[in-house]
Amino acid sequence: MITDKQKNDLVAAARAVQKNAYAPYSHYLVGAALLGDDGVIYTGVNIENASYGLTVCAERTAVFNMINTGTKSFQAIAVCGEGKSSPCGACRQVLVEFAGDVPVYLTSSQGEILETTLHTLLPYHFDSSDLKKGQGTITAED
Repeated sequence: MITDKQKNDLVAAARAVQKNAYAPYSHYLVGAALLGDDGVIYTGVNIENASYGLTVCAERTAVFNMINTGTKSFQAIAVCGEGKSSPCGACRQVLVEFAGDVPVYLTSSQGEILETTLHTLLPYHFDSSDLKKGQGTITAED
């Protein structure tokens, strides 16, 4: 269960790092903050590249920062953009790899907060339970 203080701290952290985003092409700055299972808040920003496909979103940057410390799961995430900011499909899939149906706080720099959950954003998601042993393995008989 996420406390009001934890929620407020996550939202504040996402808003605080938003200004650090590297977005010279879209000028769309996004910050993200997640609460690791170790109690630490990990942040991330979007980092654009002239080769757009190499751009990394704020949510994935936050997850990668968390993984880099050895923590492998999180309890909640806040995302802050200029308007309605919601994780893209790729980010949703990465987030579900490291969390269950956790709270997601979508916030703008103007102060609005929409509360939802990860499984609401990505229903019927694909995860490790879909990878049964031997499933999808090609054998010599194939």
